[in-house]
Amino acid sequence: MPQGALSGRVAGERLRLLSYNIQCGMETTQHRDYFTKSWQHFLPHPVKKQNLDRIATMISDYDVVGLQEIDAGSLRSAFVDQTAYLAHKADFGYWHKQVNRDIGHLGQYGNGFLSKIQPHSVHSYRLPGLPGRGAMVINYGKGKQKLSILLAHLALGQRGRLRQMDFLRELLAESNYNIVMGDLNCDSGSRPLEQFLEKTGLVETLRGIPTYPSWQPVKKIDHILVTEGLVTENPAVEDFPLSDHLPVRVDVILPVSL
Repeated sequence: MPQGALSGRVAGERLRLLSYNIQCGMETTQHRDYFTKSWQHFLPHPVKKQNLDRIATMISDYDVVGLQEIDAGSLRSAFVDQTAYLAHKADFGYWHKQVNRDIGHLGQYGNGFLSKIQPHSVHSYRLPGLPGRGAMVINYGKGKQKLSILLAHLALGQRGRLRQMDFLRELLAESNYNIVMGDLNCDSGSRPLEQFLEKTGLVETLRGIPTYPSWQPVKKIDHILVTEGLVTENPAVEDFPLSDHLPVRVDVILPVSL
Protein backbone atom coordinates (compact mmCIF):
# COMPACT_ATOMS: atom_id res chain seq x y z
CA MET A 1 0.00 0.00 0.00
CA PRO A 2 1.55 3.31 -1.03
CA GLN A 3 2.28 5.97 1.56
CA GLY A 4 1.57 9.68 1.37
CA ALA A 5 0.13 12.69 3.11
CA LEU A 6 -3.07 12.17 5.08
CA SER A 7 -6.05 13.31 3.08
CA GLY A 8 -7.81 16.31 4.61
CA ARG A 9 -10.92 14.93 6.30
CA VAL A 10 -12.74 16.60 9.16
CA ALA A 11 -15.15 15.29 11.80
CA GLY A 12 -18.73 15.30 10.63
CA GLU A 13 -17.81 14.70 7.03
CA ARG A 14 -19.51 12.09 4.87
CA LEU A 15 -17.69 8.81 4.17
CA ARG A 16 -19.04 6.94 1.14
CA LEU A 17 -18.65 3.16 1.43
CA LEU A 18 -19.17 0.34 -1.06
CA SER A 19 -18.77 -3.44 -0.77
CA TYR A 20 -18.64 -5.66 -3.84
CA ASN A 21 -17.91 -9.32 -4.62
CA ILE A 22 -16.41 -8.95 -8.11
CA GLN A 23 -16.05 -12.69 -8.88
CA CYS A 24 -12.52 -12.09 -10.25
CA GLY A 25 -13.90 -9.91 -13.06
CA MET A 26 -16.21 -12.51 -14.56
CA GLU A 27 -19.59 -11.56 -15.98
CA THR A 28 -22.39 -13.83 -14.79
CA THR A 29 -25.92 -13.14 -16.04
CA GLN A 30 -27.69 -16.48 -15.63
CA HIS A 31 -27.36 -19.79 -13.76
CA ARG A 32 -25.95 -21.66 -16.73
CA ASP A 33 -22.97 -19.26 -16.80
CA TYR A 34 -21.67 -21.09 -13.73
CA PHE A 35 -21.10 -24.06 -16.04
CA THR A 36 -20.41 -22.52 -19.44
CA LYS A 37 -17.99 -19.94 -18.00
CA SER A 38 -16.54 -22.04 -15.19
CA TRP A 39 -13.20 -22.26 -17.02
CA GLN A 40 -12.76 -18.51 -16.44
CA HIS A 41 -12.17 -19.25 -12.75
CA PHE A 42 -8.87 -20.81 -13.84
CA LEU A 43 -7.95 -19.27 -17.21
CA PRO A 44 -7.72 -15.69 -18.51
CA HIS A 45 -10.18 -14.00 -20.87
CA PRO A 46 -9.85 -10.51 -22.43
CA VAL A 47 -13.35 -9.54 -21.25
CA LYS A 48 -12.16 -9.60 -17.63
CA LYS A 49 -10.05 -6.48 -18.18
CA GLN A 50 -13.01 -4.76 -19.82
CA ASN A 51 -15.12 -5.71 -16.81
CA LEU A 52 -12.50 -4.29 -14.45
CA ASP A 53 -12.69 -1.00 -16.36
CA ARG A 54 -16.46 -0.98 -15.91
CA ILE A 55 -16.06 -1.68 -12.19
CA ALA A 56 -13.47 1.11 -11.89
CA THR A 57 -15.92 3.61 -13.35
CA MET A 58 -18.65 2.49 -10.95
CA ILE A 59 -16.52 2.67 -7.77
CA SER A 60 -14.67 5.90 -8.55
CA ASP A 61 -17.08 8.15 -6.61
CA TYR A 62 -16.64 6.24 -3.33
CA ASP A 63 -14.18 6.96 -0.53
CA VAL A 64 -13.71 3.39 0.71
CA VAL A 65 -14.35 0.17 -1.23
CA GLY A 66 -14.17 -3.42 0.03
CA LEU A 67 -13.75 -6.12 -2.61
CA GLN A 68 -14.22 -9.87 -2.36
CA GLU A 69 -13.14 -12.61 -4.78
CA ILE A 70 -10.31 -10.61 -6.28
CA ASP A 71 -7.32 -12.18 -7.98
CA ALA A 72 -3.97 -10.84 -6.82
CA GLY A 73 -2.12 -11.63 -10.04
CA SER A 74 -2.20 -15.13 -11.52
CA LEU A 75 -2.93 -16.92 -14.78
CA ARG A 76 -6.71 -16.52 -14.50
CA SER A 77 -6.39 -12.72 -14.33
CA ALA A 78 -3.64 -12.59 -16.99
CA PHE A 79 -1.29 -11.85 -14.05
CA VAL A 80 -3.06 -8.59 -13.25
CA ASP A 81 -3.23 -7.59 -9.59
CA GLN A 82 -6.91 -6.66 -9.70
CA THR A 83 -6.84 -4.60 -6.49
CA ALA A 84 -3.92 -2.47 -7.66
CA TYR A 85 -5.42 -2.16 -11.15
CA LEU A 86 -8.73 -0.86 -9.80
CA ALA A 87 -6.95 1.49 -7.38
CA HIS A 88 -4.98 3.12 -10.20
CA LYS A 89 -7.87 3.15 -12.65
CA ALA A 90 -10.38 4.64 -10.17
CA ASP A 91 -7.90 7.03 -8.51
CA PHE A 92 -7.62 5.50 -5.04
CA GLY A 93 -4.40 6.53 -3.33
CA TYR A 94 -4.27 3.62 -0.87
CA TRP A 95 -4.98 -0.07 -1.29
CA HIS A 96 -4.28 -3.41 0.32
CA LYS A 97 -4.79 -6.96 -0.89
CA GLN A 98 -5.15 -10.15 1.12
CA VAL A 99 -4.43 -13.52 -0.50
CA ASN A 100 -6.46 -16.22 1.25
CA ARG A 101 -5.91 -19.09 -1.18
CA ASP A 102 -2.52 -19.17 -2.88
CA ILE A 103 -2.10 -21.80 -5.59
CA GLY A 104 0.85 -20.10 -7.26
CA HIS A 105 0.54 -19.05 -10.89
CA LEU A 106 -2.84 -20.78 -11.17
CA GLY A 107 -4.73 -18.63 -8.67
CA GLN A 108 -4.33 -15.88 -6.08
CA TYR A 109 -7.76 -15.71 -4.42
CA GLY A 110 -8.52 -13.01 -1.85
CA ASN A 111 -9.97 -9.71 -0.68
CA GLY A 112 -9.06 -6.16 -1.69
CA PHE A 113 -9.45 -2.80 0.00
CA LEU A 114 -9.34 0.63 -1.67
CA SER A 115 -9.28 3.98 0.12
CA LYS A 116 -8.92 7.64 -0.78
CA ILE A 117 -7.96 8.33 2.85
CA GLN A 118 -4.71 7.07 4.34
CA PRO A 119 -5.34 4.39 6.99
CA HIS A 120 -3.29 4.38 10.17
CA SER A 121 -2.88 0.57 10.01
CA VAL A 122 -4.05 -2.51 8.11
CA HIS A 123 -4.11 -6.05 9.57
CA SER A 124 -4.89 -9.30 7.77
CA TYR A 125 -6.30 -12.41 9.45
CA ARG A 126 -6.98 -15.95 8.32
CA LEU A 127 -10.41 -17.02 9.47
CA PRO A 128 -10.98 -20.31 11.31
CA GLY A 129 -12.39 -23.27 9.43
CA LEU A 130 -11.45 -24.59 6.03
CA PRO A 131 -8.58 -22.71 4.30
CA GLY A 132 -9.36 -19.89 1.91
CA ARG A 133 -11.32 -17.34 3.97
CA GLY A 134 -9.91 -14.15 5.44
CA ALA A 135 -10.62 -10.78 6.96
CA MET A 136 -8.88 -7.42 7.01
CA VAL A 137 -9.14 -4.73 9.66
CA ILE A 138 -8.37 -1.20 8.46
CA ASN A 139 -7.94 1.40 11.19
CA TYR A 140 -8.33 5.14 10.79
CA GLY A 141 -6.78 6.70 13.88
CA LYS A 142 -5.56 5.04 17.09
CA GLY A 143 -7.01 3.98 20.42
CA LYS A 144 -10.60 3.18 21.33
CA GLN A 145 -11.90 6.20 19.40
CA LYS A 146 -10.49 5.05 16.08
CA LEU A 147 -12.75 3.99 13.22
CA SER A 148 -12.17 0.33 12.30
CA ILE A 149 -13.45 -1.13 9.05
CA LEU A 150 -13.54 -4.92 8.92
CA LEU A 151 -13.71 -6.50 5.47
CA ALA A 152 -14.60 -10.19 5.34
CA HIS A 153 -15.71 -13.01 3.08
CA LEU A 154 -17.26 -15.77 5.19
CA ALA A 155 -17.71 -19.49 4.62
CA LEU A 156 -20.62 -21.10 2.78
CA GLY A 157 -21.38 -23.56 5.57
CA GLN A 158 -23.22 -22.36 8.68
CA ARG A 159 -20.95 -24.13 11.14
CA GLY A 160 -17.88 -22.48 9.62
CA ARG A 161 -19.60 -19.08 9.51
CA LEU A 162 -20.52 -19.24 13.19
CA ARG A 163 -16.90 -19.92 14.14
CA GLN A 164 -15.76 -17.08 11.91
CA MET A 165 -18.31 -14.67 13.38
CA ASP A 166 -17.03 -15.45 16.87
CA PHE A 167 -13.53 -14.61 15.63
CA LEU A 168 -14.75 -11.34 14.11
CA ARG A 169 -16.37 -10.36 17.41
CA GLU A 170 -12.96 -10.53 19.09
CA LEU A 171 -11.47 -8.26 16.44
CA LEU A 172 -14.26 -5.72 16.87
CA ALA A 173 -13.59 -5.38 20.61
CA GLU A 174 -10.59 -3.17 19.84
CA SER A 175 -12.63 -0.12 18.79
CA ASN A 176 -15.75 1.82 19.77
CA TYR A 177 -16.60 2.61 16.13
CA ASN A 178 -16.81 -0.36 13.79
CA ILE A 179 -17.98 -1.05 10.27
CA VAL A 180 -18.23 -4.59 8.89
CA MET A 181 -18.55 -4.99 5.16
CA GLY A 182 -18.40 -7.91 2.78
CA ASP A 183 -19.95 -11.09 1.46
CA LEU A 184 -21.07 -12.71 4.72
CA ASN A 185 -22.92 -15.58 2.97
CA CYS A 186 -25.62 -15.00 5.56
CA ASP A 187 -29.10 -13.77 4.63
CA SER A 188 -30.57 -10.62 6.13
CA GLY A 189 -32.83 -11.60 9.03
CA SER A 190 -31.26 -15.05 9.47
CA ARG A 191 -30.66 -16.24 13.01
CA PRO A 192 -26.83 -16.38 12.73
CA LEU A 193 -26.70 -12.78 11.48
CA GLU A 194 -29.19 -11.60 14.11
CA GLN A 195 -27.08 -13.21 16.85
CA PHE A 196 -23.97 -11.56 15.47
CA LEU A 197 -25.67 -8.17 15.50
CA GLU A 198 -26.91 -8.67 19.08
CA LYS A 199 -23.47 -9.64 20.36
CA THR A 200 -21.53 -6.89 18.58
CA GLY A 201 -23.91 -3.94 18.84
CA LEU A 202 -23.88 -3.56 15.06
CA VAL A 203 -26.90 -2.77 12.91
CA GLU A 204 -27.71 -3.45 9.28
CA THR A 205 -27.64 -0.34 7.13
CA LEU A 206 -29.97 -1.95 4.60
CA ARG A 207 -32.36 -4.80 5.29
CA GLY A 208 -34.25 -7.03 2.94
CA ILE A 209 -33.17 -5.84 -0.50
CA PRO A 210 -31.48 -8.91 -2.04
CA THR A 211 -28.06 -8.91 -3.69
CA TYR A 212 -27.65 -12.48 -4.98
CA PRO A 213 -27.80 -13.73 -7.68
CA SER A 214 -27.36 -10.43 -9.47
CA TRP A 215 -29.65 -11.21 -12.44
CA GLN A 216 -32.61 -12.22 -10.23
CA PRO A 217 -31.73 -11.47 -6.60
CA VAL A 218 -33.42 -13.48 -3.85
CA LYS A 219 -30.87 -13.34 -0.97
CA LYS A 220 -29.31 -10.43 0.92
CA ILE A 221 -25.88 -11.90 1.70
CA ASP A 222 -23.76 -8.80 0.98
CA HIS A 223 -23.76 -6.38 3.90
CA ILE A 224 -22.46 -3.18 5.42
CA LEU A 225 -22.99 -3.23 9.19
CA VAL A 226 -22.18 -0.29 11.45
CA THR A 227 -21.88 0.42 15.17
CA GLU A 228 -25.28 1.40 16.53
CA GLY A 229 -25.30 5.18 16.87
CA LEU A 230 -23.28 5.91 13.75
CA VAL A 231 -25.41 8.06 11.46
CA THR A 232 -25.90 6.58 7.99
CA GLU A 233 -27.61 7.85 4.87
CA ASN A 234 -28.42 6.65 1.36
CA PRO A 235 -28.11 2.87 1.90
CA ALA A 236 -28.78 1.04 -1.36
CA VAL A 237 -28.02 -1.91 -3.56
CA GLU A 238 -26.30 -0.70 -6.73
CA ASP A 239 -27.99 -1.68 -9.98
CA PHE A 240 -24.79 -3.10 -11.45
CA PRO A 241 -25.35 -6.72 -12.56
CA LEU A 242 -21.87 -7.73 -13.67
CA SER A 243 -20.63 -10.42 -11.29
CA ASP A 244 -23.06 -12.81 -9.60
CA HIS A 245 -23.38 -10.34 -6.68
CA LEU A 246 -24.71 -6.79 -6.61
CA PRO A 247 -22.70 -4.11 -4.78
CA VAL A 248 -24.05 -2.53 -1.58
CA ARG A 249 -23.38 1.04 -0.52
CA VAL A 250 -23.98 3.49 2.35
CA ASP A 251 -22.84 6.93 3.49
CA VAL A 252 -21.53 7.21 7.06
CA ILE A 253 -21.42 10.60 8.79
CA LEU A 254 -18.24 10.68 10.87
CA PRO A 255 -18.95 11.67 14.50
CA VAL A 256 -17.16 14.65 16.01
CA SER A 257 -15.13 12.33 18.29
CA LEU A 258 -13.40 10.96 15.19
